[in-house]
Amino acid sequence: MTDGVPTLSLAAYTSGDADARTAFSSELMRGFQRYGFIILEDHNVPVPLLDDAYRLAAEFFNQDVGVKCQYARGLRGYTPFGTEHAKGRAIADLKEFWQLGRENYDPAAPDGDFAPNVWPEHPYAFELVFKRLFAALDETGRLLLEALAPHLDLPADYFDPLVKDGTSILRVLHYPPLAADVPPGAVRAAAHEDINFITILVAAKGKGLELLDRDGTWLPVITEPKNLIVDSGDMLARLTNGVIPATTHRVVNPDGPNVSRYSMPFFMHPRSDTPLDVLPSCLGEKGALFEPITAGAFLEERLREIGLKT
Repeated sequence: MTDGVPTLSLAAYTSGDADARTAFSSELMRGFQRYGFIILEDHNVPVPLLDDAYRLAAEFFNQDVGVKCQYARGLRGYTPFGTEHAKGRAIADLKEFWQLGRENYDPAAPDGDFAPNVWPEHPYAFELVFKRLFAALDETGRLLLEALAPHLDLPADYFDPLVKDGTSILRVLHYPPLAADVPPGAVRAAAHEDINFITILVAAKGKGLELLDRDGTWLPVITEPKNLIVDSGDMLARLTNGVIPATTHRVVNPDGPNVSRYSMPFFMHPRSDTPLDVLPSCLGEKGALFEPITAGAFLEERLREIGLKT
């Protein structure tokens, strides 16, 4: 466990009494404000499902690059190695990934909210397992936002209609072993903040994740493989006027065995037409620190900045 970053039990919120639920909500808010991160145990994602997902991820990424590139379809399916870079940085990250979103595709949805998913022919069960993982993480995110709402003077169900049909994405990441010709300064994932409300990260197969603490030091984020790691993103920072900040984090290159690292972040987004206007409870004496913008416009802007859209 990372020193300082709190480990919370989701079961305390879903199955506990009123005092346990209140304590969970308070610790969640405190963790986000202090570190931007919490570690979640006793959650609702079955460990065998996590094991299956990692096995299938390794099988997919171990295929020939030509096979993988057959499934490169923009923001769904495969994104080749060296495509994405951090905002404001020219050097690409040392990673490749697969992305999937909601299944209820609607061609009339604004801003391509429901672009259809792409599914590989191999490995077998890839589609089934990752649909299940998406649904489980989506439910986890809904519960966390519900727990957070009272600390923002919001009703518990405030976030539900925003995220129910939101543009959430599950990303299956592969950081290959470092090649001999890695460009100077290139890292697996350069320092960045996430774009969305919250990110729920399945604890990765391999070390490397670090958060930038409020005092300017980098702290490794390490926990048991069965746990989840949760961090707050830019959209939540805008909505709360920085009361809940988005924390900078990175994935550093290995200092031990030069092996693959796999990671599965679930980026929880609201609908594209959701305004990110500052909540009244977060205005404070200085007023709104961010200009009004919709979630869709903000996402489009950031996707261009990181090289995933032109």
